[in-house]
Parts: sequence; C-alpha cells; structure tokens
Amino acid sequence: MALKIRKEILNLGVYKAGKPISEVKRELGLDDVIKLASNENPFGCSQKAKDALRGIVDESYMYPDAGNFQLKSNIAEELNVRHEQVFCSTGSDALIKVICNTFIEEGDESIMAEITFPRYEASVKLMGGKCIKVPMKNNGLDIEEMVNCINEKTKIIWFCNPNNPTGTTFNKSEFNKVLSKIPDHVLIVMDEAYIEYVTSENFPDSLDYISDYPNMITLRTFSKAYGLASLRVGYGIASEELVGYFNRVIGPFDVNLYAQTAAALAIKDNEFLQMVYDKNKEGKEYLYNEFDSMGLEYAVSDANFVFVNVETDTVQLFDNLLKRGVIIRPGHLLGTPEWIRVSIGTMEQNKRFIKELKDIL
Repeated sequence: MALKIRKEILNLGVYKAGKPISEVKRELGLDDVIKLASNENPFGCSQKAKDALRGIVDESYMYPDAGNFQLKSNIAEELNVRHEQVFCSTGSDALIKVICNTFIEEGDESIMAEITFPRYEASVKLMGGKCIKVPMKNNGLDIEEMVNCINEKTKIIWFCNPNNPTGTTFNKSEFNKVLSKIPDHVLIVMDEAYIEYVTSENFPDSLDYISDYPNMITLRTFSKAYGLASLRVGYGIASEELVGYFNRVIGPFDVNLYAQTAAALAIKDNEFLQMVYDKNKEGKEYLYNEFDSMGLEYAVSDANFVFVNVETDTVQLFDNLLKRGVIIRPGHLLGTPEWIRVSIGTMEQNKRFIKELKDIL
C-alpha cells in the first residue's frame, strides 16, 4: 500500500471480543447456545428503561442532546457529585481512549497490572506511549509495586477495581497506604466498571477520594449491572478542569438518543439493581461451591464473573464447550493459558456450564 500508516497502528493487535451467540449457532449448527464470555447481565435491563425506549422511536430522525443534560444530571444526583464533574461517551472503552488522547504523548509511560483490561494498553500504545506492566500478586493488583514504578515519565496509572479478568479487589487500607505516594503529575484512573457487584467490605469507592485528588478520574459503565451493553454508555467523574479537556475530545453526539434515555432511567432504578446484585451473589456462591467440589482453584470475585484454573489447555476446553453450546472466555486470550473467565449467568445457565465442564474435564 502506498499510503503511510502510523507505526503505532501497525504495532496494534485487533481486540478479540467474545463470540456472539448468532455466530456460534451459524458455525456449529446449534439451536441452544448460552454466552458466559463477555460479562453481560443475563437479567436484562430496567423495565423503566425498556418502556422509555419504545416511546422515543418517532424521534429517531433527530440528533441527541450533545450535552447529555438529563443523563449527566441523573448521574450527578445519584452519586452526589456536581453536574460539571460528569463526562459521557460510548462505553468505558471510549473514555479510556479519550483520556489517552488527551494526555499521552510519544515516549510517555503508563503503569498497569500485567493481567488487566487490555484496552488500557491499546489506547496508550495508539498515542505512542509505553506500557509498564506490573506482575500480579495472588491474582490481584500489586498496587504498592505499581506505585513504586512511577517516575518522571509516568503520565497515567490504571487501577481496575474490581479487576478484569480476575474479579479481585484491593481494600481501603491498601489504597490509603499508596495513594499519598502518587505525585500530582500522574493521572490516577479508577476503573470501577463492576462496582455495583462488589460484596467485599472495606472497598475503596473512589468517589470518597476524588474531591481531595484533582488528578483522579472515576470510570463506570451502564454495560454491566445496568444491562445496557448494546447501547454503549460509559461515564466518568473528575474535576471540572479535567472534564473540560475531555469534552474537547469527545464527539458531540457520541451518546445516542436511545442510550441517553435508557441510561438516565436505569441509574434511578435501584430496585432493579438490588435484584441483579442478589442474583449475581447467589450465582457466584453456587459456582464457588461447585469449583470447590471439583478441586479447582479460583479467585474470589467482586464482579459478575469468576476466574478459575481448569488445569488444562483452555484452547481445547473452549472449543469443546463451544460444541456443547457454552461460550466462555479462554485464558490464552488473557495471558493465562490454564485459567478461564466465566460470566455468572442465570442459575439455569450456571448449572448447564458446570455440567458441561464436569463432563469435559
């Protein structure tokens, strides 16, 4: 090709998302397939959001509100922050890219866990930055060592809490111990995509810290507990100054009409969110008990998935489960060849997964 492509693009890989159900049905000729690969909410979304979506079809010809006013207002009210502290885009993925586009220059360094959400690395590299990966500690983030890696070149440090794909969390005392050691020139990104599922005590909700740390950003999403993954809505909380910079990078109509409408109502439906939390906890405890009975090691999770060591080649296990109509996330895509990540489904789906896993192993 005569066109010159940026070297950063040439060095990037393509993100491999979980296989969609339709593709598996088509390729394998199956009629009954369950997907436990992408941490989607098997209980759907708020009925209030569904009803509202049906009512705005006739408005599809119009551009959405570029300022996301009602969505930002509802987020601000629910989380007790100022409207001006909220910024929104098409999922957390997009916000991660926005942050890197705003801050990362060629040669800058960014610190992250060795096994964590891969979009941090991709977004940093896209801007010519260098990723410093810190080895895991008991399947969790070694946040003390991560902070020790900070130098004058460091621009961003990424704390995924709960961490994806391990589901592990660090607690308040661990966080408090290192927070004061992070210099002002380093942006602290707290990715809390799964915070609505957290059951551990002493979890450090970043919103309790953000007013005292103008270099801190909280990222959250409507894709997981709120069940709106297809609509792509993510949001962040930061200082008004940072939000002002991010809004220069975010597209004016990134969050579409349907996404704004559904998310604005979903965040208010606490009854639905409590049901999701309870069902997820029940499913998680079921999987723990089954893994214990099978003698399989797993990471204690604060998310809607479990990271488990199946002690075998996960490429073959993935294929065998796929043929039985069960989609999971294999470890070879995560850098952990004998571990898999399985989303917590309905109880019926959880039992089917366990049955097929036992038969294969």
